[in-house]
Amino acid sequence: MLDIKNKWVLVTGASRGVGVEIAKKIASLGGNLFLQSRSKAHAEKTLSLVKEFGVEAIAVECNLEDSDSINAMLQEIDASGKNVEIVFNNAGLQVPYCENYFSNKREDYIQAYAVNCLAPVQIAYHFLPKMVKNGFGRILMTTSGIADQPELMGYACAKAALDKFVRDFACKLNGTNVMMNLMDPGWLRTDLGGPNAPNDVSTVIPGALVGVLAEDKKSGRWFSAQEFSGLELEEAIKKAEAQN
Repeated sequence: MLDIKNKWVLVTGASRGVGVEIAKKIASLGGNLFLQSRSKAHAEKTLSLVKEFGVEAIAVECNLEDSDSINAMLQEIDASGKNVEIVFNNAGLQVPYCENYFSNKREDYIQAYAVNCLAPVQIAYHFLPKMVKNGFGRILMTTSGIADQPELMGYACAKAALDKFVRDFACKLNGTNVMMNLMDPGWLRTDLGGPNAPNDVSTVIPGALVGVLAEDKKSGRWFSAQEFSGLELEEAIKKAEAQN
């Protein structure tokens, strides 16, 4: 299992839900954190939680719908002198549910693509060259198992495009110590998933981390976090590394 003690980790969408769970677990393993949210104030609670583990943590803000805002955040991270070696592109945005599934709006597609696909891709393009040059790095993209719901087609299509990005990049990364994989958290009771979802947000751990902590030099894989629910972390890593 990868030792992440003292490594710097960026978690987007770190103010709530899955982002908080990932940040807490990373901190418990000794990783230092950049915590992204729309406002630094939104990340204050997460900052307090992770600092209890004795790690360093810095809040950064940006609007993931806006390319310039993302670039400003990335420049701030670079200017800090901290070397981000692990990225959890966790932040996501749901589109309005259209009972009349022929009424999905172009604007909803644009917003969904901006946050769920274009933002994580922009962040990946920023860090990947440095990771390749240094011979180490991890990027985990949060995807979704959503299917057969044309009522949420903008969201579903944005996630499908993100999946394509990760899977096609695998041919360039496989066999190296730079890995980029996908993680489906499952349907969770979060602000995005809603109160009727079957799974508590805590069940995303340890599965949310296996695509990062594995050391098998394989990229382009889809990990379902719920398949690892209830396992100890090292047991989950072994299960992940056994998957093709």
